[in-house]
Amino acid sequence: MRGRRHLGFVAAAATLLAAAPLSAIFERWTWLLDSAIVVAMIAGVATLTRSLRAPVWAQVLSMLGALLLGLTWLFPGDGELLGVIPTPDTFAHFGALLSNSAADMRSYGVKVPDTDPLLFVTVLGVGGVAIVVDLLTVGLRRPALAGLPMLAIYSVPVAVYVENVPALPFVVGAVGFLWLLAADNVNRVRHFGRRFTGDGRDVDIWEPSPLAAAGRRLAVVGVVLAVLLPLAAPQMTDGLLNRFTNTGTGLGEGNGRGGPGGGVQLFSALRGQLNQTAVTDYVKVTTNEEDPFYLRFGTADRVRSSGFEDRAPTGSPLNQLPDPRANPAPGVSFQTYRAQVEVANFNMPLLPIYANPIGFSNVDNSWLYDRGMQVVFSNRRQSKGKKYAFDYVRATYTQKVLESVQPLQPTDPIRKQFAEVPPVPQVEELVGRLTQGKTTDYAKVRAIYDYFSRDNGFSYSLTTEGGTGNDDIVNFLTNKVGFCQQYASAMAWLVRQAGIPSRVAFGFTVGGDRRENTYTLTNLNMHAWTEVYFNGVGWVPFDATPAANVTGSTRTDWAPDTDAPDPVAPAPAPSTAPGADPTAGAAPDDRLDRGFDDGNLVGGDSPAASQSTWPWWTAGGVLALLLLLAVPALRRSALRRRRQLLTNTATNAAVAGGDPPPGVIQVVVTGAEADRARADAHAAWDELIDTMVDFRVEVDRTETPRATAERLAAEGLGASGDEAARLLGRAEERARYARTPLTGGELNPALRTVRQSLAARADRRTRLVAAVLPPSVLLHWRVAVMDASERFVAAVGQFRDGLLRWSPRRLLANRAAR
Repeated sequence: MRGRRHLGFVAAAATLLAAAPLSAIFERWTWLLDSAIVVAMIAGVATLTRSLRAPVWAQVLSMLGALLLGLTWLFPGDGELLGVIPTPDTFAHFGALLSNSAADMRSYGVKVPDTDPLLFVTVLGVGGVAIVVDLLTVGLRRPALAGLPMLAIYSVPVAVYVENVPALPFVVGAVGFLWLLAADNVNRVRHFGRRFTGDGRDVDIWEPSPLAAAGRRLAVVGVVLAVLLPLAAPQMTDGLLNRFTNTGTGLGEGNGRGGPGGGVQLFSALRGQLNQTAVTDYVKVTTNEEDPFYLRFGTADRVRSSGFEDRAPTGSPLNQLPDPRANPAPGVSFQTYRAQVEVANFNMPLLPIYANPIGFSNVDNSWLYDRGMQVVFSNRRQSKGKKYAFDYVRATYTQKVLESVQPLQPTDPIRKQFAEVPPVPQVEELVGRLTQGKTTDYAKVRAIYDYFSRDNGFSYSLTTEGGTGNDDIVNFLTNKVGFCQQYASAMAWLVRQAGIPSRVAFGFTVGGDRRENTYTLTNLNMHAWTEVYFNGVGWVPFDATPAANVTGSTRTDWAPDTDAPDPVAPAPAPSTAPGADPTAGAAPDDRLDRGFDDGNLVGGDSPAASQSTWPWWTAGGVLALLLLLAVPALRRSALRRRRQLLTNTATNAAVAGGDPPPGVIQVVVTGAEADRARADAHAAWDELIDTMVDFRVEVDRTETPRATAERLAAEGLGASGDEAARLLGRAEERARYARTPLTGGELNPALRTVRQSLAARADRRTRLVAAVLPPSVLLHWRVAVMDASERFVAAVGQFRDGLLRWSPRRLLANRAAR
C-alpha cells in the first residue's frame, strides 16, 4: 500500500510536468499555480481513499469531488456554501466561464493573458488529466497508457501555437513520463523481494543494472531524437492537397503551394486591441512613399448570416508574386516604392504589408502570398520579432477614372464571390433608395459612402457591441453608433447589396508617431476599412469611419472626409485641352502619392537596411557550447593540479622492502609528517587510478596497490614507466598497511612518466577523449549523482516512516490493542 501511495504522488507530479508545454500559451504562470493546487487536492484525496481500501470507482468519484471543490474555491461565483461547496448557481457560473472561454480563444492570440475563463478551462483540463493518469497508473496498473492523456496536454499548444512549440517544455513533460514509468517499475520490483546478481551479490532496488542502464540510454536517445528530428526534417507543405481541393476564384489563387494559415479571428482581435488602455508598439515601418496609405495584414471576404468572416488563406511562394501593373484600365498609372518593417509585439501568422507587393527580402520560404486576399501568411511562423523589406506598387488614379469604369458582368467570378450577401429587407430598401438613379459603380459606391456621415446621424463609439451579422448590421444602421468594425462591415454589406464586389480589410492607420519617413504604429492604430473592386483598377479603399475619431486616418479625392467643412473658396477645376482624354492621368494634387519627390524612387536614397545580429548570436552560442564541453577537461586539470600540490612537498625518497639504493637515505617519520605522507601517497594513487580510467585501462577495486602496479607494469610501459608504476604502488601500500608511510620522493615525476607511457601506447581517439572528455571526471559525476539520489531516497523514506507513525489506522490499532 505504501508503494501505491508513493506512485500516486509521482503520477500527480508527472501530470504537472507534462503540463509544462502550456507555458508557451500563457503570458504568466498563474495557470501553473492553480493547476498545482487542484492536482495536489486530487492526489491527496486519492491517497486517503486508498488508505481506506476503497474500490476503484470510489477513488474516481472522490477525485472528481476534489476537482469540483478545487474549481469552486479557485473560481467562485455568488452562491457557494461556505465558499467551497458548489450549488446550482455554481454550475451556471462554470457554464458561463466555458462559454466565455470560447470568446477569449477567438479574441486573443498566443501568448494569452490570465483571464478567468481561460484559466478555468486550463485547470479543468489539467485536473481531468490528473484523474485519468492516477486511475491508469495506480488503479489499473497501466502506467504506459497514462502517456496518452499526458500527450493530450502537449497537443494543445501544438494546435494553437503557429510557431514551433519550444522544445524545453516537451523535454520536461517527457522526463515526467519517464519518471512515472521508472517509479512503477521500482514499485513492481519491491514485490519480488531481494535482487541478486549472477555471482550472488545483493543488489539494492535503486542500484542500476546493465539492463536498466540500457533502458535509460534508449529513453534519453528517444527524447533527444524527438526534439532534434523535427528541426532537421525538411519543411513540408500541403500543396498536393491544394491542387485537388482548390477551385480558384478567378484571382489567380489556389495554383501555388501552401495551405490554411493559423486561425485568426480578425474582428475579435481588432476589438480587443482597440479596447486596451495600455499603448503597445506593434510595428515600425519606414517607406520612401511621402504619404502612404494604410498598412494592411488581413481581409474578411466571406459573408454568412452571422456576418463577415476571415477565411483561411491559400497561396504561393513569395518569389511568384503577380505583377499588378498588367492590363490596367485607361488612366491608371503606377509608382514603385520600398518599405522596411520591424515587427515588435504584433504576434499573428500574418505580415503587415502595403497593398500590391512585388518583391520581398529577409523573409524565409515558410511565408506565402494569397493573391486574392493580398495577404502574406504562414502556417508555422508568427510575425513577432521579424524584420523584413519589400517593394510594392502604388496605383494612381482619379475620381474620373473610377467613374469611367464599366461594371462587372453578373457571371464574372469576382462578382459571384464578392458581391453576394444574405437577403435583409431593411438593407435592400436602404440600398435601393441610396442608389436610385445612379448608373455607374462609383456613383453607387460614393452614395453609400456619403451616407455614413455626421449629417445623417452617425457617430463613433467603442462601447457598442461588436458583430457583423444580419441583426448587427440592421442595429448599426438604426442606432448609427459604432466604431471602424461596424462602419467597414456595414459599407461592405451595402456595396455588395448593390451588386459590387467588396470586402473588409484590416491593418494600421499611419498613426500619430512619424519621424521623417518612419512610422511607429501601436495597438490603438489598428483599423478596419472597406475595399471595393473596380474592373481594371483592382481593390480601391474606402474608409467610412469618421476621420476625426481615428488617429492617422487618410482620405482620398475619390473618398473624401464627408464630415469636413466645405471650403470657403473652392479652387477651380483644371481645364482640359481640346481633344485631350479626361482620364489620361491624375493631377499632381489628386494622386494617392501626392507630394512625393520623384528622386526618391527605388534605386535612389532608400533607408539603410538594419544590420543583422544572427552572426553574433551564432558566435555566442558556439562559444557557450565550447565552454560547456570544456568543463570536464577543466575539472580534470584542476583536480590534477590540486593533487600535485599535495605531493609536491615530499623530497626524500625511500624504498619499501629490502635495502635502499646507494646514495638514497630511507627516512621514517611520525606524527604530523606521517599523516602528510599518507595524504601524499593517497593523492598520487587517486591520480594514477584516474589516469588509468582516462586511458581505458581496467581498474579492479579489489586488488592491492602492489598487484595493480604489477599489472600496470605488465602492460608494457617501458623501463621507466614500469618503475614509476611500482613506486606509486609501494607508496600507496605503505600508506595503507604500514605503521610508518613511505616518504616517496618523486611521486609527481612518477605520475607524469606513467601518464606519458599510457598515452604513447593508446590510440588517437583514446588520447583525444582523455584530454577533452576525461572518463574519470564523468565517472566521478555519475557516482556523485547516484550517491545524492540514494541519500535523497533514504531521507524521503525516513520522512515517510515518520509520517506513518501518525497514521490513523496505526493509532486506532494501537488503541484497540490496549
